[in-house]
Amino acid sequence: MFSGEQEVAVMGGPAGSAPMKNAVINIQTENPGRDHIVWSLFNTLFMNICCLGFVAFDYSVESKDQKMVGDITGAQSHASTAKCLNVWALVLGLLLTITFI
Repeated sequence: MFSGEQEVAVMGGPAGSAPMKNAVINIQTENPGRDHIVWSLFNTLFMNICCLGFVAFDYSVESKDQKMVGDITGAQSHASTAKCLNVWALVLGLLLTITFI
């Protein structure tokens, strides 16, 4: 016998007397998406119409926290809300800037 075969027999390899147990590990490869934190920070600093930029920044931070915890659904929900608020802050900020000019 080879030394490798002896080690397997000693370590409790496939001796046939004990049933083998299998373990299944599910690894999530799903990308939770973006949290839009940089865009929210930009809108907070420069286009903070009706505090929409600040509220978007808050939702972005919440999205990042949810992503770190592993709550993918919550992270996507907060990121979607942050994106919507960022769009509104940007559009209203640009319209207000163009109106003043």
